[in-house]
Amino acid sequence: MTIGVLKESFPETRVSLLPEQLASLKKLSIDFLVENNAGEKAYVDDAHYEAAGAVISPRLQVISRSKIILCLHLPEENEFHLLKSKTIIGYFQPLYQQGMMEKLKQAGVTVCSLDMLPRSTRAQTMDILSSQANIAGYKAVLQAANLLPHYFPMLMTAAGSIPPARVLILGAGVAGLQAIATARRLGGIVEVFDTRPTVKEEVMSLGAKFIEVEGAADASSAGGYAVEQNEQFLERQKAKIAASVAKADVVITTAQIFGKKAPILISEAMIESMKKGSVIVDLAAATGGNTPLTQNNETVIYNGVRIIGDSHLATSMPYDASKMYGKNISNFLLLIMNKEGELQLDFNDELIKGACIVAPD
Repeated sequence: MTIGVLKESFPETRVSLLPEQLASLKKLSIDFLVENNAGEKAYVDDAHYEAAGAVISPRLQVISRSKIILCLHLPEENEFHLLKSKTIIGYFQPLYQQGMMEKLKQAGVTVCSLDMLPRSTRAQTMDILSSQANIAGYKAVLQAANLLPHYFPMLMTAAGSIPPARVLILGAGVAGLQAIATARRLGGIVEVFDTRPTVKEEVMSLGAKFIEVEGAADASSAGGYAVEQNEQFLERQKAKIAASVAKADVVITTAQIFGKKAPILISEAMIESMKKGSVIVDLAAATGGNTPLTQNNETVIYNGVRIIGDSHLATSMPYDASKMYGKNISNFLLLIMNKEGELQLDFNDELIKGACIVAPD
């Protein structure tokens, strides 16, 4: 079996596998082809891959000789015909690229997108959404701290006292929890809103205040995503959030609904109530954002408030992001391959069935 690792296009900096992750897979008699300079943006050069037993090759050779191809994002459309009878594995967001999925099916390609894995205990070691969200939550706070015209911690100095930054985090999933921990380490006062009352204890254990709104719809089966709520709850939620937004120096939003546009949680009126110089980092920007003004991969300034829509935060920490992503991919490869190193897609397995969203008839 030959597995190919492709180089990603700008602005992506991650790579699907690091050299250190090849060793466990080589035990299955797998040969690796790695595209020239695939790891350079993650600070890994070709020599490290060669030392781990991979063969460095041009892109077309990697595609033509590999049975399985690893790439975070879809190859170019003009390469689809080269992928016939091959399996590609990555992070493809198929619900938002249905046209491309149909073209890949017509080209005879098997597509496994790990963002479609069921959010179950068994899938945790392959959960690319969680591993990359962890980085996004961490970097969101650092980005906000860098732009905020205030200190994060409280300071008592001879020149006077400076109060700590007030941080509001909407959503206590993986990204939100990491954001809480990071903001608290920097000395901020943190408030957290989440529709799931079950996360209250975890939020409080990190030193944050949990904002409770009664009557939320059950989100226990939503795999860490938000769920749609009734009108009565939304009105109560809006009032509670508005009060906290008005006091906040930093707001970090993370709420997304699986397969749908992200819910608007912060209105223009709420943004107008914020102090000038405040910062909003919207981690739901890729699916529309949690504010009506969010633009993905752009910074919008409205009434003196910076609104940062950034779906590429994980790429700002490319080595560790690649390390965690590569571990997720390695675990998935071990699931879909037998002891002889042959591809074995068992669609009776809920994880394989969930992740492999395109397969030839």
